[in-house]
Amino acid sequence: MTAGAGVLLVLLSLSGALRAQNEDLTTRETCKAGFSEDDYTALISQNIVEGEKLLQVKFSSCLGTKGTQYETNSVDFKVGADGTVFATRELQVPSEQVAFTVTAWDSQTAERWDAVVRLLVAQTSSSHSGHKAQKGKKTVALDPSPPPKDTLLPWPQHQNSNGLRRRKRDWVIPPINVPENSRGPFPQQLVRIRSDKDNDIPIRYSITGVGADQPPMEVFSIDSMSGRMYVTRPMDREEHASYHLRAHAVDMNGNKVENPIDLYIYVIDMNDNRPEFINQVYNGSVDEGSKPGTYVMTVTANDADDSTTANGMVRYRILTQTPQSPSQNMFTINSETGDIVTVAAGLDREKVQQYTVIVQATDMEGNLNYGLSNTATAIITVTDVNDNPPEFTTSTFAGEVPENRVETVVANLTVMDRDQPHSPNWNAVYRIISGDPSGHFSVRTDPVTNEGMVTVVKAVDYELNRAFMLTVMVSNQAPLASGIQMSFQSTAGVTISIMDINEAPFFPSNHKLIRLEEGMPPGTVLTTFSAVDPDRFMQQAVRYSKLSDPANWLHVNTTNGQITTAAVLDRESLYTKNNVYEATFLAADNGIPPASGTGTLQIYLIDINDNAPELLPKEAQICEKPNLNAINITAADADVDPNIGPYVFELPFVPAAVRKNWTITRLNGDYAQLSLRILYLEAGVYDVPIIVTDSGNPPLSNMSIIKVKVCPCDDNGDCTTIGAVAAAGLGTGAIVAILICILILLTMVLLFVVWMKRREKERHTKQLLIDPEDDVRDNILKYDEEGGGEEDQDYDLSQLQQPEAMGHVPSKAPGVRRVDERPVGAEPQYPVRPVVPHPGDIGEFINEGLRAADNDPTAPPYDSLLVFDYEGSGSTAGSVSSLNSSSSGDQDYDYLNDWGPRFKKLADMYGGGEED
Repeated sequence: MTAGAGVLLVLLSLSGALRAQNEDLTTRETCKAGFSEDDYTALISQNIVEGEKLLQVKFSSCLGTKGTQYETNSVDFKVGADGTVFATRELQVPSEQVAFTVTAWDSQTAERWDAVVRLLVAQTSSSHSGHKAQKGKKTVALDPSPPPKDTLLPWPQHQNSNGLRRRKRDWVIPPINVPENSRGPFPQQLVRIRSDKDNDIPIRYSITGVGADQPPMEVFSIDSMSGRMYVTRPMDREEHASYHLRAHAVDMNGNKVENPIDLYIYVIDMNDNRPEFINQVYNGSVDEGSKPGTYVMTVTANDADDSTTANGMVRYRILTQTPQSPSQNMFTINSETGDIVTVAAGLDREKVQQYTVIVQATDMEGNLNYGLSNTATAIITVTDVNDNPPEFTTSTFAGEVPENRVETVVANLTVMDRDQPHSPNWNAVYRIISGDPSGHFSVRTDPVTNEGMVTVVKAVDYELNRAFMLTVMVSNQAPLASGIQMSFQSTAGVTISIMDINEAPFFPSNHKLIRLEEGMPPGTVLTTFSAVDPDRFMQQAVRYSKLSDPANWLHVNTTNGQITTAAVLDRESLYTKNNVYEATFLAADNGIPPASGTGTLQIYLIDINDNAPELLPKEAQICEKPNLNAINITAADADVDPNIGPYVFELPFVPAAVRKNWTITRLNGDYAQLSLRILYLEAGVYDVPIIVTDSGNPPLSNMSIIKVKVCPCDDNGDCTTIGAVAAAGLGTGAIVAILICILILLTMVLLFVVWMKRREKERHTKQLLIDPEDDVRDNILKYDEEGGGEEDQDYDLSQLQQPEAMGHVPSKAPGVRRVDERPVGAEPQYPVRPVVPHPGDIGEFINEGLRAADNDPTAPPYDSLLVFDYEGSGSTAGSVSSLNSSSSGDQDYDYLNDWGPRFKKLADMYGGGEED
């Protein structure tokens, strides 16, 4: 090589050849849909022909390859269904690298996954004579001296008149292949990077990228002085299939000597992963009676190894089938896709309901000698089809039912069906095909037992039908399978007998309506309301009675049902509604048991003019001067048209003052006005009689009294207050008398209140000489006190003093006190009683005794309050009176001599000891 040439040499070391190891690694990974790599890289030539296969991408959807489609964002490259990337036309790659995106998407779930494909152009150097490249390509010139073996020249030198000159260019170095799972020893040398400038100056080499200074760290290392690059540990292609590093050359000062170059390291796949099924247990189903070739299910196993090599190519086969009936080979599997299909006929759910198939997946394209295997279980359920028609257990059934019953089960029809219970192929559907033209019966299905329940849905009359002969057919909810015919046992006969019962009489015309005028006298025959007994084959009598007659207006003949009036019918009664009076009657037969029916009779009462009109209003008010206002009057009539208005209003001739003072003016047929005839009428209340006549035929009249209050009015025509009082009939004297009475009453009340307050005050100030509540003998009420014993004859009478009088008693000096002495602590607080004079000599005597007792310190013992604890009620010991003395009987007390000297006296007294 010429001196000064700046050539960077990459020496591929052959001395430390890496040994590929094929280890059996049985790692199991959970299936994850996506490409096996995020970035695929391949070396290609610069000239590509149409259809040339460049590489293969591997994609797993965890559901098999069905439904997966590929597409790219480049018009020059496409991806086949098996993941093979090929060129769509003949082309010449203009650069050293082509990159595009491959997209896989699932047509069922619409999910998408992306991966990047990089195609690296492998360039070849021209001869050292300096041939020029084709037009459009960069010129590559090599050193005139032959390079060392396996040396790549990414930055060749170009010669000019002044010598060699470096020309920068991007030239991709072929990738370095490293087998995975190498056993070492480590570190192992991969390549040597060298610049020809290291002959002139010291060069330091370094590498950067994933696997060097980026996680995973220090997978690769480089000797900074010699440029030898090493791998430091075994590689795993399933973790990282490739590495992209950059090599750098700098001087000792860190100045760049050469441009960085790209190094691509590919991990060579080894068969170190078993195929892994997506599921350990697969569940599928197939209809019974299916033809050979029917698809059942698909099992899928993924291999983490490279799918473009035999290491990742999985093949399937069936190991066992359980049960082996009717054939040991009922199913087969597609070795490449994992599709399980039927291969033999004879699937019958009624014989075999489920098959268990063990499936084996083997890589190395199914080579059992070199490949790794795994198994999964496929459970195939034989689904039911309607290949068994339902059949009656007997050809005839029988039942009976009383007449007039509905929703009653007459008979249960039992069937047998060998299809899957409680499925549409088993559920029975019953249909009456003859014998019931009127639709009296229906057959319902019991959802639990599948029996047919013949049910009465329409009442049957024994007098019309005494028996039925039904023909019933049974089928399934689901239609029969193709080629299956109905059985003759799917039809049966049902005989139903009707039982006669005593039916209640009924009224043919119910509700019966009759029309007649009100006011019919008692005893008038209205109608005959008779009932019919439907029991034609029973000789029975019918009796009638009233069930409801609110006004008690009617009477019924008990034998023939004739209705007569018992009182006058009145349309205006409260018992009629909308002119209709309603009564209910009962018809009962004498059958066993008796039966009865009810009927309603409605009587429409036609109005007659039997009510005279009444004047309205009953009271009114008018001013004492005429022409200021008038009273509008009308009438009310309980009758209805035409027995009501128009009304005639008139004043009677007697007394004469009525027509003299008042006048009536007709307004219309229903209203008139009452007003004063004279110019002035003294204030007061006047009874004005008015005759009102209706328009009935014959007309009825009524004289009504209206109370009219005549009073002085203001400008607005309203009665004044004084005028209203005057009109009420009270004069000035009467009003003054009322006011005086009210004043006298208030004065009496006030005097009574004053007298009550004085009496209450006197009662409080005047007390009795000795009030029972103030008696000193009642001040102390504590009973748990005891004195000093039988020798204590002097009592402390201070306990009888009133509590408020205890202040003057001197307290004793502090010191040791007796246990029976009064406690020094605070005494219970008693209500303060009013102070009253003590009773004469008795009180003085008691006080002197108290002072003498309190001031005598030598009086043994001192009286004091003693408080004793409660010890409970009852005692297990008997009464002391139960002990008998020596005179009560003969007892032996000699044992007292054995109790010691302390009991000698008792022994002498009771034991009968020797006398001196």
